[in-house]
Amino acid sequence: MAASIGLTLYNLGQRRDLATPSVRPPRPVGRLIWLHAPGEGLVSPMRALARRIVEEDGLPVLLTAPTPGPDLEGVVMQPPAPDNPVDARSFLDHWHPEIAVFAGGQLRPAVMHEAADRQIPMLVVNGKAPAFLRERDGWYPGLMRSALARLRVILAVDEAAARAFRKGGAGLSAVAVTGRMAEESTVLPASEAERTALSRLLAARPLWFAAGVTEAEEAAVLQAHRMAFQYSHRLLLILMPEHPSRAAALAQTLNRAGDFVVAERSREQKPQTDVEIFVVDNPAEYGLWYRLAPVTFLGGTLMGKGPVRNPMEAAVLGSAILHGPKTGQYGPVFGRLGAARATRAVASATGLGDALGDLLAPDRAARLAQAAWSVASDGAEVTDLVLHRIRAIMDGES
Repeated sequence: MAASIGLTLYNLGQRRDLATPSVRPPRPVGRLIWLHAPGEGLVSPMRALARRIVEEDGLPVLLTAPTPGPDLEGVVMQPPAPDNPVDARSFLDHWHPEIAVFAGGQLRPAVMHEAADRQIPMLVVNGKAPAFLRERDGWYPGLMRSALARLRVILAVDEAAARAFRKGGAGLSAVAVTGRMAEESTVLPASEAERTALSRLLAARPLWFAAGVTEAEEAAVLQAHRMAFQYSHRLLLILMPEHPSRAAALAQTLNRAGDFVVAERSREQKPQTDVEIFVVDNPAEYGLWYRLAPVTFLGGTLMGKGPVRNPMEAAVLGSAILHGPKTGQYGPVFGRLGAARATRAVASATGLGDALGDLLAPDRAARLAQAAWSVASDGAEVTDLVLHRIRAIMDGES
């Protein structure tokens, strides 16, 4: 496909850093699928898609992203190549992908033009709106239209996103509204024997989990726990500090204060009937506490920089979520949960105590947890559709 005037001007404006040549790992043998996630909020669904391709189709995957996350078996993680003709050719010469799947809608004109010349089919999934790496690139005449015209399929998250792609110049028949893909699984493991034993010990006792609590939030959590005693005098707080190394010192401070009966998990103590706060310190046991606690407060959200854990971890395991205004890197996730009325937001220690007392009613916690679970499990059918389209195109279907 001939280059547009806009693409020619765009390519002339892209500078290469010759001092840092790229070093790439060997290409996997056989057919290769390239997935690209341009931003953090798009990495999780693309990792979920990559995992399914490897497990169900037995094909290797190249996943490019600024921060692709932990290693996945069968998936090569790489940063995206700079978007200029020389690097685009070098990238495609090395990897030879059979198909390219871009998340979100970020346009990389140089690499897309080179891929189109090589007849590599290109798709957009989880499409939100077409955009360039740099906002100023939108001034190049016809650049967006020529880039969108090279895409065979655009699967948009909603009708507003679909309109944005059509307005940008995508072919009308190429755009379809499908919704969001599923996020990467966040089901944390837990020892079933341990869960069963603790369930028997706790019986029907009310409890809540304060997860990843910052030192600045500890007083607020204790105040909320004290307030909630008005609603349930048998209430147990499972308290996990943000930094597990602080657990012993925190337990000592609580014991010296004498306001609560405290037990420590690290000392193999158990949450007996008289224990009011159970201090835990093993991050590998988050899945256990989410399973046991009907209500979870996500630490770091009230007086911190955001939670240290993905809120979907609690959501998928059926624990109703309380959180403060600081969402950190999980802002988009909290946005989806909030839109579904699947969390309870608080702004202070008093608000936390009031909300906790309200959610000690099992039916209210269950409604919140069910809404959160629905959000966490949403999108599986969209990922199925994306996989079907990928397989069809790779099999030669139009």
